[in-house]
Amino acid sequence: MKKQVAIIGGGTASLFLASFLDSNLFEVTIFEQKAALGRKFLVAGDGGFNLTHSENLTDFKSRYTPTSFLSDALSSFSNEHLRSWLLEIGIPTFVGTSGRVFPEKGIKPITVLKSIERYLISKNVTFKFKKTFTGWDSEDNPVLNDSEIIRSDYVVFALGGSSWKSTGSDGKWLKTFQEKGLKTLPFKASNCAFQVKWKSNFLDTNEGLPLKNIALLIKNKTQKGEVVITHFGIEGNAIYALSPEIQNELESIGISKVLIDFKPTLSKDLVLKKLNTSKQNISKTLKDILKLPKPGIDLIKQSLSKDEFLDLPNLAQHIKSFPIEIIGSAPIEEVISTSGGIELQAIKNSFEFKQLNNQYCIGEMLDWDAPTGGYLVQGCASSGVYLAKQLNKLVQSDCDVED
Repeated sequence: MKKQVAIIGGGTASLFLASFLDSNLFEVTIFEQKAALGRKFLVAGDGGFNLTHSENLTDFKSRYTPTSFLSDALSSFSNEHLRSWLLEIGIPTFVGTSGRVFPEKGIKPITVLKSIERYLISKNVTFKFKKTFTGWDSEDNPVLNDSEIIRSDYVVFALGGSSWKSTGSDGKWLKTFQEKGLKTLPFKASNCAFQVKWKSNFLDTNEGLPLKNIALLIKNKTQKGEVVITHFGIEGNAIYALSPEIQNELESIGISKVLIDFKPTLSKDLVLKKLNTSKQNISKTLKDILKLPKPGIDLIKQSLSKDEFLDLPNLAQHIKSFPIEIIGSAPIEEVISTSGGIELQAIKNSFEFKQLNNQYCIGEMLDWDAPTGGYLVQGCASSGVYLAKQLNKLVQSDCDVED
């Protein structure tokens, strides 16, 4: 007799869990509070549907915070595994110039989602919509819409974090889990803009301009990429990747200091050599020889006195290590993702709750973090597949014993 699996939530982690559960062993039902699956999955496709990243698995794993939490899951279902499986269901992918992986040109996010849905239908997965998780009954059975009790052999929560509320990922479940006595953490903004108090005359000529080909450093972590100067502060892939470290400093001391390396491909000695040997004035050297972006040159000029600017060793130091002070982050309503949620100590290595037998938690509900660039989608997908493989093995073992 097949086991029942109730998956509460219809996002990326849920879709991949259901896709990899053995239909010979399980009857699977997905309960989703919206009227359709994968609303946030579709939002992720705005401006280009980045599914994963092509870098080697060791480097790939290092992008996650904490780095060890999803290690086994990512090994079990890696970026290469994801691309191969998508191809199997009719979604070929390609690697962009940045190393990010996208569906082949012309394939829209809705096409990817519909292909996954068709695959789930072929596996006889049942979908039930407009079903909101509201708590547990006295026997620890999940309750939907305040009155619908779910009795299932296995329950998997995949309710998402607290970003993109319009998609159903609103984080309202957090209070319910707290009241149940499960260990949780407040949600924190991640992959978001950070607040910097720029001088008004700097913003007048630089708002909206990018700082390209730079590296950002906080503590011992370095991230190459680019950012954009905004009225609020700074945003872009390089700063997004440092969200965990920045948020930790904001939480502990109220400010976060990040260093900008305007020429990460050159050593400080080589920068100084170019400054010393240039026959042009310093400003022209910064622009034409070192090719610093205009906002970078303006930042350096505004932060240094004339004597400090003319002191070439001091100038080289600022080119390689320019400090900016971050004083806040964008509100959660405006962020790409969140950390916080269920504490990792609340679950076993199998993603099962320590306090709730045969009830599991996957995806963005858990307190892990990753930058944009395909890592968020991959992390959710890998957690779903990893749990599916464990449940397949567990139930198949029980069947073999019975036989």
